[in-house]
Amino acid sequence: MNLKNKVAVITGGNSGIGLGTAKELKALGATVIITGRRKEALEKAAQEIGAVYFMADQSKIEDIDTLSKVIQQQYGKVDILFINAGITGKPLLIENANEENFDAVMSINFRGAYFTLNRFIPLLNEGASVVFLSSNTASMHKPQSSVYQASKAALNSIAKTAAAELASKKIRVNTVSPGPTRTNVLNGSYGEEAADAIWNNLAGIIPLKKTGTPADVAKMVAYLCSENASYITGADFLIDGGMTL
Repeated sequence: MNLKNKVAVITGGNSGIGLGTAKELKALGATVIITGRRKEALEKAAQEIGAVYFMADQSKIEDIDTLSKVIQQQYGKVDILFINAGITGKPLLIENANEENFDAVMSINFRGAYFTLNRFIPLLNEGASVVFLSSNTASMHKPQSSVYQASKAALNSIAKTAAAELASKKIRVNTVSPGPTRTNVLNGSYGEEAADAIWNNLAGIIPLKKTGTPADVAKMVAYLCSENASYITGADFLIDGGMTL
């Protein structure tokens, strides 16, 4: 695959799957722009992989507006848009749910993702690729995850509608839906040793007996953004080691 001369924007690209994908696209020759809310982490990530960074909170429409305008001024058009930024929120039963957690999850996972696409459509080149980061939980129904699951199921629906609407411009829209993907996200809450135990426990219930890595997801995103996937749109790709089986 060759992404030379392609301009790629990745929201939430300073860590985890976003950073892993930024590395992959950069290695394939793309000009990569990453966004995030933490300046120090963004600067470090951008320097590490040779990307450009912009501070932006994808839950804020004004930030999305500013980002799209700056990208247009500096790059003109975009070939790859990976709408990755998101949060899991707090694990709560429906009967214990609160508006604060609901709004926090939906504002970035759904509302922010929706309006990122909305603002970037005029910037997308003919033949561009849009990929949403969804989750295998969108097709599962685990207790204490109702809000997160709903936010990702909503993304899957929007992606299919967008694929239909943008097909005439040869713009493709797909989703990738990882299962447990080993990042540092649990370390801050549980400590490294306890986090490792959680990941190992998850690996035990996955048919392939392992958790995913950001690189696993990154390779799928890169494929969907390449000419090799020119006949793929409106599709969802599970990357979960068979967990949903």
